[in-house]
Amino acid sequence: MFVSENLGVNEKGHLTAGGVDTVELAQQYGTPLYVMDENLLVKNAQRYKNSIDKFYGGNGMVCYASKVFCCKEVCRIMNNEGIGLDVVSIGELYTAFKAGADFEKICFHGNNKTDEELEFAVDNKVGRIIVDNMFELERLDRIAGEKGVKANIMFRIKPGIDAHTHDFVKTGQIDSKFGFALETGEAMEAVKKAIACPNVNLKGIHCHIGSQIFAIDPFVEAAQVMMKFIADIKEQCDWEITELNLGGGFGIMYTEKDDPVPYEDYMEKVSAAVKESCEKLNVKLPFILIEPGRSIAGPAGITLYTCGGVKHIPNIRTYVSIDGGMTDNPRYALYQSEYDAVVANKADKPKDTTVTIAGKCCESGDLIGEGMALQSAEPGDIIAVCATGAYNYSMSSNYNRIPKPAVIFVKDGQSRVVIKRETLDDIIRNDI
Repeated sequence: MFVSENLGVNEKGHLTAGGVDTVELAQQYGTPLYVMDENLLVKNAQRYKNSIDKFYGGNGMVCYASKVFCCKEVCRIMNNEGIGLDVVSIGELYTAFKAGADFEKICFHGNNKTDEELEFAVDNKVGRIIVDNMFELERLDRIAGEKGVKANIMFRIKPGIDAHTHDFVKTGQIDSKFGFALETGEAMEAVKKAIACPNVNLKGIHCHIGSQIFAIDPFVEAAQVMMKFIADIKEQCDWEITELNLGGGFGIMYTEKDDPVPYEDYMEKVSAAVKESCEKLNVKLPFILIEPGRSIAGPAGITLYTCGGVKHIPNIRTYVSIDGGMTDNPRYALYQSEYDAVVANKADKPKDTTVTIAGKCCESGDLIGEGMALQSAEPGDIIAVCATGAYNYSMSSNYNRIPKPAVIFVKDGQSRVVIKRETLDDIIRNDI
């Protein structure tokens, strides 16, 4: 069993991704190598779009959380599929701009946006600026006023829900660097101030309760909390909130023990809660936005490496060394995130060894995983780490002055480069 639906084994016993032989990809493009299945990327995005159409009657929009994997080609694909973008920096905004994305479908996040970023967003008519704090509201009102425009905004709200426990802690999330708290009255104060600002238009409110969430109930409860706040705004301020952004955080399968719920099930139950709240609280159904990222890109990606050596330490562990590591996938070093791995040229063989996959950086913690089941590996074998489409390239670095790998897309038996492999000259490009 593979953790992603697009992985398989061909007649040579080689791992395939999107029907393409990964061993041949490694030979053609070199390793380390990020491989993304374009058809699965689109399929995952369309599942959310179809769910919005089905459960909200088309009264909503999917925005791809570009922080998980951002490049011009991804922005183009999402734009062509009618998917908006969730961005968090001027770099992501500029990438979307150069890709020709529809800026009306962009939600611009961030807890400490600079004036340069806000000016770029206003100049290019970003559809929604997600305001995070009072200082940002004041600066944005000033900037928009200087430019003679009115900026559309949403407020990021902390709904007070801990999505990673069974007992939802109503005030547990108040200690967060993001957004306005409900419990302190800060959120309502911000709403009243925004209504009084001449150069902003408060369209909606936003929340995001966490990441890699498998339970549905936290999403339902967050939606209920947000709908109650919409009703409170209507009652106290005589102001109608027309948009509700419920964020993302939907879990994926990294290993066989992960058990993600079908994303359509989230949408069905949350939409029911939203509609029930509308009737109960006597408010209009808002335009619904969601911001999936990991669940769109994560399963579509794998990373290929070449095994450089195998080191057996008797009665302790076996290290399988690869030609990449924490520079192209820092998630194990940061979070001890677990992955499934396969010897791509022995994918039809049983996983009969337990290994630690070690990267090449000068760090003891440069690992892809420990206690991982793997086919018996030898120098020259191709090692595939699965479900790496999210937060791998986007979090990659040049630590130890290691160039970043290329990114290729596979589709219908063909492959193409969408991000070139960095060269040694790229490493020193900005040196004086």
